[in-house]
Amino acid sequence: MTRSLHGRVLHIGKFFPPHRGGMESFLADLIEEQRKQGLYAIGLVHGQPRQEDPSWLHRVRVQTEVLYAPMGMGFPFKLRRLIREFEPDVIHLHMPNNAAFWALIMRSARRIPWVVHWQSDVVPSRVRRALSAAYMLYEPFERAILSQAYRVIATSPPYLAASPTLQPWLDKCCIVPLGLADQSPASPQAGISQKTLWRPGAFRLLSIGRLVYYKGFETLIRAVSSIPGVQLLIAGEGEMRPALEALIESFKAETGQESPVQLLGAVSEAVKHELLETCDVFCLASCERTESFGLVLIEAMQHAKPCIVSDLPGSGMPWVVNEAGAGVHVPLDDLQAWQAAINQLRSSPDMRRQMGESGQHAAAGKFSIATCAWTIARLYANASPEIGRADLDKDTLIILHAQSETQVSQAHVDALRSAGWPDILIVGSHEPIERLEGALALRSILPMGAWNSIQTGLRHALQHGYKYAFTIDANSFPSTDALNTLKGAIQKPSAPDVVIGAFPQPLSKHRLWAWKWLKTLTGISLQDPSSSFRLYNHDAMVVSASREATLLDHEDIGTLLLFRKSRLKVDEVAVSPSLESLQTASPEDSLAATVRYLIATTVLCCSNWSTRPKRR
Repeated sequence: MTRSLHGRVLHIGKFFPPHRGGMESFLADLIEEQRKQGLYAIGLVHGQPRQEDPSWLHRVRVQTEVLYAPMGMGFPFKLRRLIREFEPDVIHLHMPNNAAFWALIMRSARRIPWVVHWQSDVVPSRVRRALSAAYMLYEPFERAILSQAYRVIATSPPYLAASPTLQPWLDKCCIVPLGLADQSPASPQAGISQKTLWRPGAFRLLSIGRLVYYKGFETLIRAVSSIPGVQLLIAGEGEMRPALEALIESFKAETGQESPVQLLGAVSEAVKHELLETCDVFCLASCERTESFGLVLIEAMQHAKPCIVSDLPGSGMPWVVNEAGAGVHVPLDDLQAWQAAINQLRSSPDMRRQMGESGQHAAAGKFSIATCAWTIARLYANASPEIGRADLDKDTLIILHAQSETQVSQAHVDALRSAGWPDILIVGSHEPIERLEGALALRSILPMGAWNSIQTGLRHALQHGYKYAFTIDANSFPSTDALNTLKGAIQKPSAPDVVIGAFPQPLSKHRLWAWKWLKTLTGISLQDPSSSFRLYNHDAMVVSASREATLLDHEDIGTLLLFRKSRLKVDEVAVSPSLESLQTASPEDSLAATVRYLIATTVLCCSNWSTRPKRR
């Protein structure tokens, strides 16, 4: 039995992969997992838009960066537009992030519940005095964010207890450990392998992270340099590289021997996971609470590697290792303690294996992205009544919308069920529908035409956790082959969000003129945009079931415009009606009817119909 969610979440982050960092990796995994679970989640971050970006990711170009803080002048405009058009039920702010402050000045943002993910304090640095000075300007906005937040997520109990910033808001805070998507062991990559990097017979230590002051690489390098038969590889790039290279060279100058430490620079994801797969022990020697959790520890545990971390007060690193039983922690900046811990694990293969297995089990459970996402979903549900959940394991719902009970017969239901489509819903728009064996019957709430029947069916599909939904007009019944054709189209790689089945039926000259005008007006190029035979994925169902879509009496152009505004992809596939179809010849459209339709749809195309009503 799987679990399904529905609702809209707007994540405001700092950066997004391929930009490197723990916050970025977590944000990417969280959004992907939430979308798998059924939430319509999108992200707004800094960065240059990329051609391969998914439709739900919005990047804002950065003009400059000041003390690790990106400055994108277009961020507030993009945020305002997404709030207006996407209509999120919850805004998820990932802190620290100066771009989140724009939400404070927007009334539309303040009407929506905020969940703040507190991944790190902005720690006044003992090394970078400029950061301490800048925090004096940053801190009032930070307090305002926490004051507005509905819930604040801390990543570990030690970090919450030690955070001076969060102490006034403890009644809002809860603990949700970070998680990562499961990573399968990497296969050897061309140009990099254990033969070229690891020395034969050496005890292999690995550390990964940006080469910055708070990572404590100096301690690790000094400790390893005095242990014979040990090799340390450090993957990462940063401003401390010249100083670390000088430290490594000083060992060679003093001893006349090659240093056991090598700086690899930035490496690809594939190479990173190969290094994690081939090392003996993973080390993280961070010396400042800027290292709040240590997501890279979860990656090491996924590869069943024991970990040695510094016992940094107020950081989640030692807590993660203890909770997982995945390693040991040593006193901060203590060279002898680091050497003792390395030698202990070096001489105890059974201990390393036991710690690795325990860590791998924890990474697949307590520290998995699925566990993290479901825990966060409970916070969303408490913050907004629009976020729902259901216990179901269903794939596709067939929605037949009809104006009278005579349009759908038992034969049509039996034909669908015998073709392998067991879940059938019949929705009537004007009068009650007779219950047929093997199908559920509903009546739309608003008797305003076919669209409200369709929307009633789509909301039913969302509430019951369906991944896909067919909508079929009983007047133009498709063949069962047409159902399979559309289902195949939506499951292909880079699949569309909506597939429209186009019937090869001649249109009146008046209707042809109407389509030409609307094509010119909207730029939508489809052969049969009025077809009600459509297949929706989850994102398309969420958009179609929104409040904004409720009063769209013209489901053809109205929903197509709504899909385009939501950046959903629409494809069209030619299909044929079944031999048993109830399709009847439609009367020739009168000029007056076509003119009325043109006027209504033209007003719809030109209107600003995305205004969000005030929330309860």
